[in-house]
Formats: sequence, C-alpha cells, structure tokens
Amino acid sequence: MSEPFDPNEMVLRFRERAEAVRRRGVPPVEGPERQLFLEAARLDFQDYAMLGDAVATLEDGILRLEIDLRPQGDNQD
Repeated sequence: MSEPFDPNEMVLRFRERAEAVRRRGVPPVEGPERQLFLEAARLDFQDYAMLGDAVATLEDGILRLEIDLRPQGDNQD
C-alpha cells in the first residue's frame, strides 16, 4: 500500500530542487543558447524557490499552497 500524500514533503522537494538549480553549472554553450540556458535556470530557481516557501495544506482532498509575495517586512498579519 502506498503512503499517504504529505504536502509538506512536496514543499521540501521543491526547496531541494531550487538548491539543485542554484548549484548546477553552466554547460559549455555560447552565444544566444547560453543566455537561453541562464534565463531558464533563473526561472526554474524562481519557481522552485517560491513553491519551496509555500505553506501547504491538504483539506478534504484539496491541496492549497499559500505563498506570501509581499515585499519583506510587509507580510505582517
């Protein structure tokens, strides 16, 4: 039997992916292809890091990811 889905484990995997993108090197490409690779890596990191910062809840089969995008210092409740 498979283990139940844990949304916090999913968030942790996204944190790990963000760190992996940050650590990966740039392949030996030049010109426009290099810029395309760097832009893709920037977007990958941004997306993975945002999901890695999410507060995840699973209620009645609905996965909710809450991500605070307010500037630092503005996120006071």
